[in-house]
Amino acid sequence: MSIAVIPSRFGSKRFNGKPLAPIAGKPMIQRVYEQASKAKNIDRVIVATDDDRILKVVEGFGGEAVMTSSDLRSGTDRVAETANILNLGPNEIVVNIQGDQPLFDSECLDQLVAPFQADPELTISTLAVKIKEKTDASDPGNVKVTFDKNGFALYFSRAEIPYVRDKGTAVDIYKHLGFYAYKKSFVDKISALPDSTLESVEKLEQLRVLEYGHRIKVVITEHDSPSVDRPEDIPPIEKSIRA
Repeated sequence: MSIAVIPSRFGSKRFNGKPLAPIAGKPMIQRVYEQASKAKNIDRVIVATDDDRILKVVEGFGGEAVMTSSDLRSGTDRVAETANILNLGPNEIVVNIQGDQPLFDSECLDQLVAPFQADPELTISTLAVKIKEKTDASDPGNVKVTFDKNGFALYFSRAEIPYVRDKGTAVDIYKHLGFYAYKKSFVDKISALPDSTLESVEKLEQLRVLEYGHRIKVVITEHDSPSVDRPEDIPPIEKSIRA
């Protein structure tokens, strides 16, 4: 059984109330929820929030939502709390969805879950897409990931990695999309770990997983999706929806 959880906070330094921002006539959280519901291997979609306004909007469009604590340090912790509220078993798969990517392709969720069927020992997977534009590779807003020959993450960074020392050397650079799938027991483990040094430096919580010695399977997808970080990010997304 696979459960998709969309962590959703009302407060944001750059864009307060972002989950309820209207995008082509619907709140963003509804668009994300509807995309997640299209995935073939997801049995249930739940919004995890700490704000009654978001809860009411989700229930208003017929979605499912749960209230979580307001003092959690990250979306991962919100996912872990939700999994415990739902009394999920230790081997059930929990998918963590980015709530600010309203155009993500639902096939991404199926791609995330697929490695668990092939490898019963796997505990966590995530998504990456090959970067096509040089400016995207150098943008610190795009998190980059490098991985080994078996597809397990070596490092995540806001810097351009790998760094090409000798100009003219061809190398693919991959952007991390921020979606995860975990076994329920493992998301509990992540949530219990103290903050790590690398996580604090780069402000990337997935580095906590690597720094404590765990492996993250990187799934390569063809489906990139823009994120909404500021109000000015919405018009281009609305243009894509209308097109």
